[in-house]
Amino acid sequence: MEYTDILGKFEGAPRFGSLPGVKISEKMLAAVGNPQKGLPFIHIAGTNGKGSTAAFLRSVLTEAGYRTGMYTSPHLEDFRERFSIDGEKISKEDFRSIGEWILGQNFEVSPTMSDYCLLLSLYYFKKYHCDVAIFETGLGGRLDSTNALGIPKVGVLTKIGYDHTGILGNTISEIALEKAGILKQGCRAVSGPQAREAEEVFERYCRERHIPVTFVVRQEIKRDGETFSYPGVGNFQISMLGKYQRENALTAVLALKELKDMGYHISEEALHQGIFKAKWPGRMEVLRREPFLLADGAHNHDGVLALANSLRELYPGEKFHFVMGVLADKDYRHMADAILPLAHDVVTFTLEHERALNGEYLASYIRGQGVFARHSFSMVDAFAQNFDGEKAGKERKTVAFGSLYFVGALRNYIKSLHNI
Repeated sequence: MEYTDILGKFEGAPRFGSLPGVKISEKMLAAVGNPQKGLPFIHIAGTNGKGSTAAFLRSVLTEAGYRTGMYTSPHLEDFRERFSIDGEKISKEDFRSIGEWILGQNFEVSPTMSDYCLLLSLYYFKKYHCDVAIFETGLGGRLDSTNALGIPKVGVLTKIGYDHTGILGNTISEIALEKAGILKQGCRAVSGPQAREAEEVFERYCRERHIPVTFVVRQEIKRDGETFSYPGVGNFQISMLGKYQRENALTAVLALKELKDMGYHISEEALHQGIFKAKWPGRMEVLRREPFLLADGAHNHDGVLALANSLRELYPGEKFHFVMGVLADKDYRHMADAILPLAHDVVTFTLEHERALNGEYLASYIRGQGVFARHSFSMVDAFAQNFDGEKAGKERKTVAFGSLYFVGALRNYIKSLHNI
C-alpha cells in the first residue's frame, strides 16, 4: 500500500471503540509481544499544557544526548507530527512501512485511531533505538490507550480544567481523578499548578498508592524581565511566549529532576539550553509581525483565560482584533467571555469540521455582550476581508484562537500567502 492508503486507514478508524482504549491497546500490545517492554517513558495527562510540557521535556533530553521519541495528539498540519524523534517527525516511508505491517495483523479486536497510533509510535521508537520516550494522553488518562504502556518513570499532570465533561466528569475533582489514572505504584509524579480541588485529588491518590508527588507552586515563580526563577532549580529563560509557558517549563524541569535522581545524566547546560530552545507551534505563536497576527490553540475556558492573561502581560492596556472558530461541543460562551474585555472587535467563522459551531451563533452571542462581532463565511474570508494587507495597519494586533484545527489551517494559509 502507498503512504496515502495507510494514512487513510488510520484517519478512517473510529475515534471510540466498543471497549475503553486502554483495553483495546492492551490486547493489541499483547498480540505482538508487548513491544513497550524495555522502553523507559514519561507519561503526560492534563487538560491544558500537555504538548508544551512534552516539548520542553523532549528538548532537554535531546540536548542531554538521549535519543527521545515523542507521541502527541492532535496534529496541526500533518498527521505525521504526532510521531517524532529528537524533534523530527516520522518519514512517510517509515509511516507507510510500519503502518502497513500493523494493518496486516489480526488483533481480534477493533482498533481505534488512537490504538493504531500508539502501536505505530512504539515500533517507530524501537526501530531507531530510542533511549526514552514521551507519551501524551489523548483523552483523560485512566481509560486512555496510552495507559496500556505500564508504569512510567515519571507521570506528569498538567493544568486540569473543564473539557470533555460528558466523558470525564462534571467537576474538577472527577476530571482530576480520571487524569490521575496514569500514575501507578513504582513511578514518580509531578504536577503543574492546580486548583485546590485537583491538588487534593492528586495528593490523596498518590498517598494511597505510595507514589511520591511534587507540585509546582505558582506563587513561588518569580519573574525578572526575560528570566524567571523557582526555588531549588534556579533561573531559566524560555523562547515560547505566554505566561502559562513558565508553568509548563517548570513542570518539565521538576520531572527532569526526578529523572536525574534516577541516574539520568542531564547537565545544567543541557537543562537550560533545552528549556530555552523548546518550541511548540500553535501556542502563542506569532505568525506575522506586520500586520501582527498571533495564533493560539486555546480551545476551552481555562485555555482562553491563560491566553487572555498572557496578552495582558505582554501587551498591557492594548485591545485586540480577535478571530474565533470553535467546535460546538466546547463551552464557547465562557470562552468568549474570557477574552471580550480585551476585544476591540471579533470576527467569527464556521470551522470546516463535522463538530463545528455555527459562526453566526457565536457572533450573535458576542454582540449580545456589547462587543462588535461579524460573521465571515470561511477562515480565508475572515482574514482576507477583515485583517489582511493595508486594511489591518501596522499597529493593529490580530489574535486567532478557539481550536487547534483552526490554528493548523491558519498556519497553512499563512504559508500559502508567502509561498512557503
